[in-house]
Amino acid sequence: MIAQRHRGCWRTAKDGDPVGLALYLRHYSARKRSPKARLPLFVGPGEKLVLLSHKGDAVLAWRRMLYSQDGQSGVCCAVFRNEGTRRSSNLIREAMRLAWRRWPGERLYTYVDPTKVRSVNPGCCFKRAGWKICGKSRRGLIVLEMKPGFEVRQPGFLAMSSRK
Repeated sequence: MIAQRHRGCWRTAKDGDPVGLALYLRHYSARKRSPKARLPLFVGPGEKLVLLSHKGDAVLAWRRMLYSQDGQSGVCCAVFRNEGTRRSSNLIREAMRLAWRRWPGERLYTYVDPTKVRSVNPGCCFKRAGWKICGKSRRGLIVLEMKPGFEVRQPGFLAMSSRK
């Protein structure tokens, strides 16, 4: 398990953490839950790694599922929201390093709904972190991916790994 605190910009949290939940509820993909819902979980089923910025102004959650309805494999970035001043692409790069520490060699992927974001370049922060568009989901969401073989050496620098 990853240590609760480390030198980077993230700390680990549990699914349902009140700070993470509040950030998630302001994300365009937030599912509106019944007031009768017992648990305030927001990541969904599967193996999870929930990351909160130390200031509590950003959340990123990784989820590894055994089965994906649209055939995607690997570890999914289930939610990313940054309300702080740190560059989103740097936060994503740091989160990638933590995901690969937890799930070595796994493909990372995420979905972006181009109809719900204001940017003319949907997924821009992921693209700046080195991610590539690899297709569309059945529902028309853009699928971005980062394949294993890259390593984050320092903020703002993504390089091919010398390991094979």
